[in-house]
Amino acid sequence: MAHYKLAFLGFGNVGRALANLMMRKEKELKEKHDITFSVTGIATGRHGSLINPNGVDPFGALELLRSSRSLSLLTRVPVNSSLDFIRKCEADVLFENTSVDHETGQPAIDHIKTALGLGMHVCTANKGPIVHAYQELQDLAREKGVKFLHESTVMDGAPIFSLFREAIPASNLLSFKGILNSTTNLILTRMEKGDSFDEAVRHCQDVGIAETDPSGDVDGWDAAIKVAALTTVLMGIPLKPQDVDREGVRAITPEMVADAKKDGNRYKLICSAERDGDSVKARVAPELIPSTSPIFSVEGTSSIVEFKTDVLGDLSIVEKDPGPHTTAYGLLADFVNAVK
Repeated sequence: MAHYKLAFLGFGNVGRALANLMMRKEKELKEKHDITFSVTGIATGRHGSLINPNGVDPFGALELLRSSRSLSLLTRVPVNSSLDFIRKCEADVLFENTSVDHETGQPAIDHIKTALGLGMHVCTANKGPIVHAYQELQDLAREKGVKFLHESTVMDGAPIFSLFREAIPASNLLSFKGILNSTTNLILTRMEKGDSFDEAVRHCQDVGIAETDPSGDVDGWDAAIKVAALTTVLMGIPLKPQDVDREGVRAITPEMVADAKKDGNRYKLICSAERDGDSVKARVAPELIPSTSPIFSVEGTSSIVEFKTDVLGDLSIVEKDPGPHTTAYGLLADFVNAVK
């Protein structure tokens, strides 16, 4: 029976969902996977940090956060930075879930490098390090004999990266196409039902899937960084989000949506990439999708990606109505795969 000490860097909706999921799966992990665990550290951006190498109570930490109190009330270990937290938490596995930086990937890259350098496995939902430092981080992980895994960076917990890593070896990805941004898909779905663009955006903000500034979604940046991540990892062609041909959904009007519906089509923000020799053509843009396409019926916050490989032809993965709980599962799966 192997025991692992876990640390959470970033403890927002996803981190809290992961903590709850780990507690719910504790007995199953022990009985089916011979894994036991304890939490030695939790660090947040706004509510302080908590470290106890002998183990902390995640439920107690969650209760503090629900009442907007500082985690530092439960610790005697002073922490003056996120890197200091990593060095002091004495963990075997770090869950890095800080906010994504599309342009540089920092400070998450430094977080992950520090943890790997200390011999920790790292599981992350942060897309920034994948598109800005993927090979460097993988090389460091191999050098230190640990794993750097990132299933939840695209389509939450859907098994995309692990599919190519484990289930279909010796396959080459030729192209992919799909819907990878839940917010814009819900905006377009709401517009089909009569909302204006602004009303649809406000609805997404009200239900918590769009930020106060929705530009990262509606202008295609979130979609572009996901295209870059898939291309970098699955095609082996490093790509930055700035290099993706990008157009958002601001120009789509209710009239355009209604006309498309009359013709039996739907507008979708489509993410695509196609191998072109040693390079790739990558694009994010609204497209008219006919009813004959599997993409046509994917609406609301659901996502889909269609892969074309040299061995299986077309292969599609659909994720319906994701949320923090599905992102949390991707991190849990990474943990099990890292230590098995």
